[in-house]
Amino acid sequence: MHVPDGFFNAATSVSAGVVAAAGVAVCLRGARRELDDRTAPMAGLVAAFIFAVQMLNFPVAAGTSGHLLGGALAAILVGPYTGVLCMAVVLLVQGVFFADGGLTALGINITIMGIVTVLVGWGIFRLVTRLTRGKVVVAAFVGALVSVPSSALVFSLLFWIGGTAPIEVGAVAAAMGGVHVLIGIGEALITAVTVGAVLAVRPDLVYGARGLAKPLVLRGAEGTSTVVEEGQPAAAAPGRLKPFLLGGVGLTLVLAGVVSFFASSSPDGLEAVAENKGFLSQASDHLVTWGLADYGEVGGIPVGVAGVIGVGLVLIIGGAVAYAARSRTKVEA
Repeated sequence: MHVPDGFFNAATSVSAGVVAAAGVAVCLRGARRELDDRTAPMAGLVAAFIFAVQMLNFPVAAGTSGHLLGGALAAILVGPYTGVLCMAVVLLVQGVFFADGGLTALGINITIMGIVTVLVGWGIFRLVTRLTRGKVVVAAFVGALVSVPSSALVFSLLFWIGGTAPIEVGAVAAAMGGVHVLIGIGEALITAVTVGAVLAVRPDLVYGARGLAKPLVLRGAEGTSTVVEEGQPAAAAPGRLKPFLLGGVGLTLVLAGVVSFFASSSPDGLEAVAENKGFLSQASDHLVTWGLADYGEVGGIPVGVAGVIGVGLVLIIGGAVAYAARSRTKVEA
C-alpha cells in the first residue's frame, strides 16, 4: 500500500508529514518504557524482518497481490511506541533507497501504514486478549486482520480530502476495503505464525504477552532452573539472547535474499484499485533513480541482493534508533 508521489496535494502531504513527525516524536519518548539494553536489538530485528517480509507479495485475487504491512506485528512483539518507530524506519529506508513509496508521500505512508496499523492492531489485540483470557496468537490474528482494511479506509478518506484526482469516495473505499480484507487475511496468518513461533522459543521477548504467557523456565546443565517472569526483561534468559537474534537475522536474510525471487509480480491492492478507478496516472516519477530503486531493477541488481542490502540498512538504522530511545536504566545481560 505504499503511496507514490503525486497522489496527494501539497497541503495534505505536509499535514500528514506533521502528523507523522509528531507521532514519531511521541513514540521516541514512549519507547523508553518499552526498551532497554536487552530489548533494543530485538526492535532492530523486528524492523528488518518486516522489511524482508514486505518484499514477499502474495496473490490475493485475479491479477492482484498483497504484502505484510507489519504494524500489528511490530506492536505485539516490541510494544506500540517502538512498533511505530520500527515502521517509520522501514518506510524511510524503502522510500529513500528503494523508491518504494514517494518521498513527498512519506508522511502519508508513515501515518496510514505505521501509526494507523499500530494503533488499530494494538487496540484490537488488547481487547481480544481480554475477551479470550490471554489467547495471544488469536488476538494477534484478529488485530492484524483488522489493521489492514483500517489503513486502507484511512487512505480512502485522505484521498477524498486531498487527493489529486476526483473520486467517488464510497466506491474507492469499498474497493480498497474489499481487497485489503483479503490482504489482511494474509497479514493475520503471517502475524499469528510469527508471534506463535517467538512465543514458543522466547515468550519473554513478546511485549504483548507480558503478564499473559506462562513464565519461561530455563534449565541449566546441573539441573538448576531459572524462572523468567513476564515483564522482567532484565532477568530474562541470561546469555541466550544472542543465539535468538542471530537466528532471526539469518531467517530474515533468507527471506529477503532467496524467497523474494518467488514473490508475486502482480500489482498490489492500492495500485490495482488506482488503475481500476482511474487515478493511477496521478502518480509521478520517483526522485530516486539509483541502482537500488525498485529493489535493484533500475540498476540491474538481483532482487535478492537488493533485499539483503535493505535488511542490513534497516537493521542498523532500526537498532540505532531503538538503542538511542531505550531506557538508560542498566540491566544485566
